[in-house]
Amino acid sequence: MRHLLLLLMLLLAPLARAQELTLPTPEAGHANGGVEPAMVPMPRPALVVGEVSTPRFRLLYTARSEGSARQLAGSIESIRDAFVGVLGRDWPGVTEIRVGVGREEFEALALPGGAPPGWAVALAYPSHRIVLLNALTLAGAEGMVTLRHELAHVALGQLARGWPRWFQEGLAQNLTGENWSMTHYAALFRAVKQEKVFRFEHLHSAWPDLPSDVEIAYAQSAAFVAWLSAKYGPEGMGRLVDEVATGQPFEQAFGKAFKSSLWVEEMAWREGLAARYGWLPLTTSSSLLWLGMTGLVVAAYVRRRKQKEEHLAEMEERDVAEEAELRAALEAELAQQRALYPPPPQPVDGGNGADTPKPADALASEWNEPGEPLVTNGQEFEDDEEGEPRPPKPTVH
Repeated sequence: MRHLLLLLMLLLAPLARAQELTLPTPEAGHANGGVEPAMVPMPRPALVVGEVSTPRFRLLYTARSEGSARQLAGSIESIRDAFVGVLGRDWPGVTEIRVGVGREEFEALALPGGAPPGWAVALAYPSHRIVLLNALTLAGAEGMVTLRHELAHVALGQLARGWPRWFQEGLAQNLTGENWSMTHYAALFRAVKQEKVFRFEHLHSAWPDLPSDVEIAYAQSAAFVAWLSAKYGPEGMGRLVDEVATGQPFEQAFGKAFKSSLWVEEMAWREGLAARYGWLPLTTSSSLLWLGMTGLVVAAYVRRRKQKEEHLAEMEERDVAEEAELRAALEAELAQQRALYPPPPQPVDGGNGADTPKPADALASEWNEPGEPLVTNGQEFEDDEEGEPRPPKPTVH
């Protein structure tokens, strides 16, 4: 019953959040959704003091961001190689990355007429092959994810035009690894349970308004693009890029590249959603997460207690074995002593008088001093004066 209540809370939470007005959180942005600045020659920003060049990138930096730019130059080419491995194609030309420190420098590096939104921490101008980065964001945990996301928009913008919104966002998340996040899994879990998976034709250019629906749109776009990429590989994705680059509608290019329609592939993808996202992972809810941590603590305590009991039992068995071994050694030593020193033989009735102990009167007579009366059975007897004298008693030295 407790688990059912937790499941009900998880399913109802997005509905409650959807009624609230939430402010946008800082995230990456791109000019592809709006109007980009005109393609005219533009001077380099006065804030820029130098640049670092690689075969396919040019990194501009300010006086405060030089270290970040030089560090980024060491890995930027490998990021682009990873894109080629997924898309099957590389975009042309040299891409410019402008790196500043802080919000003021970030906005000062923007193109004239293309100021970044207040919520954006990175910005891409796909037609100009330019990306703006805040070095403070780049140093954070999500810095490289943000950079890959912006480069994905530059790649699609340079390779072709007319990409649907769901494909752009889905491909960007696959190139950055965001499609494996538990946030996406939780969103798809809710969508499957509530039967609220959007049709991709409804996500071609428009995007949902409610925050909970936006999470589902992002999650299902990433999942569907990942499914297509796994099914058709870089070769199929490359054919799709080539077909879209000819200027034909996306659905038509999709059919030529994959020899199937978007509707057929979407239905095939939907058939496996219940199996892939129909169970509840513990980490999709904070309550369930704490419940799982509590279970792990209890399991660890039980295991520790069992190990302690086993250790005590082992020590007791060892003590018993040592005691038995010591007892056996003592008994063996006693047996050896008995063998070396046997007990004296007992007298046998009817035997000769040699082994029979002398009576007390005889012993007394032997050790009686000369000249002293003989004491026998309490009676004194004088020595016979007429008898022969006794030999003197030897002196003991």
